[in-house]
Amino acid sequence: MLILLTGGSACGKSTYGEKLAVQGPKPLYYIAAMQPYDEECLKKIARHRALRWDKGFETIERYTAVDTLELPKTGGTALLECLCNLTANEMYIQPETPVDPVEKVVAGVENLRRQTDTLIVVTNDVGSDDEDYSEETRAYIRYLGEINARVAAMADRVYELVAGIPICLKGETV
Repeated sequence: MLILLTGGSACGKSTYGEKLAVQGPKPLYYIAAMQPYDEECLKKIARHRALRWDKGFETIERYTAVDTLELPKTGGTALLECLCNLTANEMYIQPETPVDPVEKVVAGVENLRRQTDTLIVVTNDVGSDDEDYSEETRAYIRYLGEINARVAAMADRVYELVAGIPICLKGETV
């Protein structure tokens, strides 16, 4: 089962993802893709850790190359948080050989899906505004938009969260 959670910033995606994950088969994995660059990132990471500390997750920090990640045990439930950070990391953490961030991130989702019974993936809705961004930001939005579309096509269920309320876009409502 692949579940994609999308929506705007701070709309409840992570909270809902954790709620779904703890209802799924064990073991529980939290794949954290946010690389802590500054104090703000560290605060956000600390808040997320505090929210899930007693829920039974094994946290795996993986900023890039999720396509090669091997989970300690197969089966169970993984929560990948989030495609936004993973995409940016694949774009800006320069590997020895440049990679296509779309293919790399989608391959990472496919890799985790093969290893789990349930995979929950969090992302942000991008591209719906009409701002005049730099070319670099527009590239990021294009990449993440394509990743979101491809993962949504693969997903069994897709939810958009609005003010903490999940709206089912694809599949059965939970």
